Amino acid sequence: MSENSTLTAQSTIAQWLDHPVGGELVRGLLAQAGVDEDKLAPVRGLPLQQLVALSQGSMPQEVIDGLVLQANGGVAPTEQADAGWREVVTSGRFAGKTVIVTGAASGIGRATASRVVREGGRVVAVDISAERLDEVRAELGENLIPVAGDITKQESIDAIIAAAGERIDALANVAGINDDFSPLHETTDAMWDRVIGVNLTGTFKLTRAVLPAMLAVSAGSIVNVASEAALRGDASGNAYTVSKHGVIGLTRSAAFMYGPDGIRVNAIAPGGVATGIPFPPNVSAAGSARLRPFQAQIPTVATAEQLAASITFLLSDDGVNINGAVLPSDGGWSVQ
Repeated sequence: MSENSTLTAQSTIAQWLDHPVGGELVRGLLAQAGVDEDKLAPVRGLPLQQLVALSQGSMPQEVIDGLVLQANGGVAPTEQADAGWREVVTSGRFAGKTVIVTGAASGIGRATASRVVREGGRVVAVDISAERLDEVRAELGENLIPVAGDITKQESIDAIIAAAGERIDALANVAGINDDFSPLHETTDAMWDRVIGVNLTGTFKLTRAVLPAMLAVSAGSIVNVASEAALRGDASGNAYTVSKHGVIGLTRSAAFMYGPDGIRVNAIAPGGVATGIPFPPNVSAAGSARLRPFQAQIPTVATAEQLAASITFLLSDDGVNINGAVLPSDGGWSVQ
């Protein structure tokens, strides 16, 4: 890029690094944080803005805003540089449909809920955080119905179904938590129970609850968020890996059982995603050391909006002939 090229927060990290002014600014920031430039290789195609989420709170928005001003001589740019992929909303794709989305207050769940609402759908947005759900409601408006609750609890499942009403057209089981990267001999009962409870049992309970409404009209679409860890053993710890393998089993069994009833059940397997989901404290040293060289081979990191594009495709009628599929949305990690 030339020195006169406009850089914005939506310009890719690669564009910043290749820019004579922006490159110096980003490398200076990395040096202050003690981070090697090579660490950015998997995220070079992401907008610089995504560093806020990737930093898990250590890089505030003000830092990005400051970099943009410095790169443009202290003047806020009015034009957006080409940042590669951009979300394109399909107007009316979910018109008249009610879609339940879990984990809807942040990350992939929030991006999915936003996409469905902007494409004409009514979203029952589920999350453990009532405060963050209120923020999403303020952003997306009255077509988003917030339900704060814990999907491992039956009372929360009942509240979700009540909020949806008689018609439930689709369900996106996005909510999930990380484990501590522990190998099996280190995995505690508490870690196992919590991860399996949220990632697998919660998905099972809510899926079971929506099926009667779908069976009544012989139609419906369910998308379960699995993981690259559902396709291999070297992507995460024991509890998380088992939970996501279980999600694949649940998906395939349900797709087989309910396909003749007009209900499609599919799964998506994300790779690296810039959501900033925190890991539990006391991450296993042994597990991390074993996993690190394999996690370093992640070819690219996606944005939450890119994952939402894959999820909403499967949720929508565009996926009409797809049932029982596991779609790796992982930048090609699964073929390595």
